[in-house]
Amino acid sequence: MQAKNGCSSKDANNGNKNDDGIESLYGLKEVDGVVGGLKHGLLNSDADPSFAELDGLIQPKNVSKTDQEIVRIIGQHLTSIGLHRSAEVLMQESGCRLDHPAAAKFCQHVMDGDWNKAEMDLSELKNVLVCPQNLVEMKFLLQEQKYLECLEDGRVMEALNVLRHELTPLGHNVVRVHELSGFMMCSTGEELREIARWQGKGHVSRGALMERLQRFLPASIMLPPRRLHTLLTQAVDSQKERCPYHNVKSNAPFDNVSLLSDHLCSKDQLPLETWQVLNDHCDEVWFCRFSPDGTKLATGSKDTTVMIWNVDPENCSLTHLKTLEGHSYGVAYLSWSPDSSHLAACGPDDCPELWVWQVETGQLRVKLSHASEDSLTSCSWHPDGRRFVAGGCRGQFYLCDLEGNVLESWEGVRVQALAWKADGKTVLAADTHHRIRGYNFDDLTDCNILQEDHPIMSFTVNSTGRLALLNVATQGVHLWDLQDRILVRKYQGLTQGFYTIHSGFGGLGQEFIASGSEDNKVFVWHIRRELPLATLTGHSRTVNCVHWNPRWPHLLASASDDGTVRLWGPSQECRTAAAAAAAAGTQATTNNSAAAPGSAVTNHSSGSPKPSSNSGP
Repeated sequence: MQAKNGCSSKDANNGNKNDDGIESLYGLKEVDGVVGGLKHGLLNSDADPSFAELDGLIQPKNVSKTDQEIVRIIGQHLTSIGLHRSAEVLMQESGCRLDHPAAAKFCQHVMDGDWNKAEMDLSELKNVLVCPQNLVEMKFLLQEQKYLECLEDGRVMEALNVLRHELTPLGHNVVRVHELSGFMMCSTGEELREIARWQGKGHVSRGALMERLQRFLPASIMLPPRRLHTLLTQAVDSQKERCPYHNVKSNAPFDNVSLLSDHLCSKDQLPLETWQVLNDHCDEVWFCRFSPDGTKLATGSKDTTVMIWNVDPENCSLTHLKTLEGHSYGVAYLSWSPDSSHLAACGPDDCPELWVWQVETGQLRVKLSHASEDSLTSCSWHPDGRRFVAGGCRGQFYLCDLEGNVLESWEGVRVQALAWKADGKTVLAADTHHRIRGYNFDDLTDCNILQEDHPIMSFTVNSTGRLALLNVATQGVHLWDLQDRILVRKYQGLTQGFYTIHSGFGGLGQEFIASGSEDNKVFVWHIRRELPLATLTGHSRTVNCVHWNPRWPHLLASASDDGTVRLWGPSQECRTAAAAAAAAGTQATTNNSAAAPGSAVTNHSSGSPKPSSNSGP
């Protein structure tokens, strides 16, 4: 029979002396990193008579080192799912064993809570530890578990003895020793488990301890836990990473995956079909942006309004929530605060004003108009959500608070686009010299980040802050590594002149890129491929902006000069899987749709969500 955690409870032999007079581990020498006179624990019937006849004598096979490892991994898995007899037959026929007898005995003593014997086992295992210095750490972990179990059982004096005479003399992790001593004040076992964040005495906590201890033992002595599961997870993850269309969230590694064939998704998982067309704006739609929490979409138009929409990820649809009016120059750029509570709206080049709205109430929080000659066409929120930067092509560059106060300014910077880095210290600004520079408002220093040969019309930064996506006049979409400051990739297909077109990262893990185009199309690429995966048609004029939903990777929005906003989703066949993933990842959100001072809520009639096949080859 096999003990828990894939350990054999057999093969406990007495230690012998090796050729150098040093006691070896159960009479076996370590050869080339492998324990045992026969490499990697390979046994024959003479070497290990404890493998008794099972339904007749089975002669061990002569298998290669790789095959031995495969057999051990399979045997561990069979044992973990309760197929002990099958595992024993496999081990007997192959002549292998799951783990070394010393490790198996150590595992059994840990799982039984026999701490004195477990510590004695460590003395026998110390010569094969990955790092001999880890012996103290392993002893500490054993005594820590023993101490906690004594406390839970109410054996306070015994626990105190462990603390004073076993843990403290190790001279290891003094901070943790002080923390453990504080647990003496716990009056109940429940309080102890809660404060110590410990599962309590028994199989669960001892199993967790054994997993921590196994990290210090070489795999030739004891297999890492759930090794087959780990290998298969790595293989599936690698295949998903290489799949150009993978765009569905999964809660477990093997959800919607068969191990019997290689993983390859269908293109239909991507948002390539129009699910809804919004005709509510009465002029060109210049911008669209999902909120950071993914529950709302904001659209800005030449018609002087901003419209807020509720997102239904399961049905791939949008419903009108409210309209924010009064932007006399039109709305060319929108920026959500990190907590999705506020929305900043900027106008086109000749607009000196910036509006900050409280989205839930629809109230205008502040209208920033520092000087009539200003041009405030772009903005970006500080990660704390209490400040933002704003700028434009006439040389204005301000740091402001939520009350509209200018906290700091930078003169002479003609800003085309802005983005605040996640560190909260540096603002990235594209200027009229075809550069992106970094500006630090704390010490008023700046530095050059990258240089293009043509005007940068817009840019966006991915969630890690490492990559930037630039729409470059007459050139298209360029991907830059901001850390290494190198041009990574130029994406092909779209038409980019001197219109301001906003592209974006998105999809699962931000592995995809989408951009509008002056030829009325939306292009979708995999981030590592220059040629487009798909070309989406349906708009009749320039597509000014696209944006992926940051929470639900199967939703994409686009805004066009044709006056419409389109919501793109997966094909009808893949919609069920996308809806299930959306339902698993969220709870229903209740939104306050009441009108508030400073806004007007209009009951527009939006296009009903329906699929239409609009993706090009």
